[in-house]
Amino acid sequence: MSKHVLFGQLKANPGQRDELAQTMLANVETLRNMEGCIYYILNESIDDPDLLWIMEMWENADAHAASLKNENVRALIERCRPLIAGGSAIPVRPIGGKGL
Repeated sequence: MSKHVLFGQLKANPGQRDELAQTMLANVETLRNMEGCIYYILNESIDDPDLLWIMEMWENADAHAASLKNENVRALIERCRPLIAGGSAIPVRPIGGKGL
């Protein structure tokens, strides 16, 4: 299966998770129209008031790489950068299940 999946974690600066989430979600139209993006779901942690989790699936790694070169995505990253204390991404390979 050639799908490219990432589980991302963004740690907002203390007290800025909601602002970070709102900023990201205000630009979701960019992703809806992004070629190769199957899903991009933003989640807030139940246990950590500053933590967001992102689940994203792309047709392939090239589609994901191309999205990071999109000027709207790059502008969004720059707007979010001051709100972010840290983050990480874990690439995984889907092997089956509902929705694939």
